[in-house]
Amino acid sequence: MEQYYLPQELDFENLRTCLDNYSAIDLFIRDCGGVRENGKYESQGRKKVSESLVERKLDFRKDDSGLYLLIDTEEVFHFPLEYYPIGFILAYERFVVDSGGNEIMMMEQRGIDPYRVGFPEPKSSILRSVIDNDLIEITFDGRVNLKYHSKYMEPDTNYWIISGFGEDKSL
Repeated sequence: MEQYYLPQELDFENLRTCLDNYSAIDLFIRDCGGVRENGKYESQGRKKVSESLVERKLDFRKDDSGLYLLIDTEEVFHFPLEYYPIGFILAYERFVVDSGGNEIMMMEQRGIDPYRVGFPEPKSSILRSVIDNDLIEITFDGRVNLKYHSKYMEPDTNYWIISGFGEDKSL
């Protein structure tokens, strides 16, 4: 699954553009594992929210006390934004068909060009981050469009921003 970095300072603008322009189909939040109440370490995260968003509306509110996620105007999760080390990443789920007719997910570690010629269209796009030691993933149907923003510190890696329908996406 290829992933594209989004600049952290634009996270909430990118989130708003996604929610206003694309069909969110799933919300998933889990912790990132760690030492539990019984003192034992668990590497596996515990699920906190798993909601289908089909025929429902995901929204958010951000204020001085953090980020609130709402489904159909009802609050479902609150991030206090006390530990927020990285920005959102957008991942594309693309599939190719093998010689036997089976769909196989393409597994690129990082994305270089979301519009690479010859790549199949994404079946879904996942906006994800780790906030307050919780993994958040919002899945959207099909492609969420990206637009070049700037160079990232690593060679051949760029920052991207979410673009709405019909916007110029060129490098």
